[in-house]
Amino acid sequence: MTYVVTDNCIKCKYMDCVEVCPVDCFYEGENMLVIHPDECIDCGVCEPECPAEAIKPDTEPSLEKWLKLNADFAKSWPNITIKRDPPADAKDFDGQKNKLETYFSDKPGEGD
Repeated sequence: MTYVVTDNCIKCKYMDCVEVCPVDCFYEGENMLVIHPDECIDCGVCEPECPAEAIKPDTEPSLEKWLKLNADFAKSWPNITIKRDPPADAKDFDGQKNKLETYFSDKPGEGD
């Protein structure tokens, strides 16, 4: 089992989760984070830290596409271990639906 970052992280990109991760398994895209499934130790400390409730255990139903997205982009995006401020408009996007189709960027973020 692993944890995955889902739709609500897009354009919110709160980074509370990276600060608590004991194995530094978060990777940063331009407008969201992902978890490397082979590095995640399933400790669960990141899930309650996410203000957007975008982190879920991969045992929840219908998360297969998110597990694949996390695995794919963790290979090419830079590692992030230091919390930075979220985008200024993060709260405007928190809770919006269908963000993957509308706002997702496959470009890498800054990383550490």
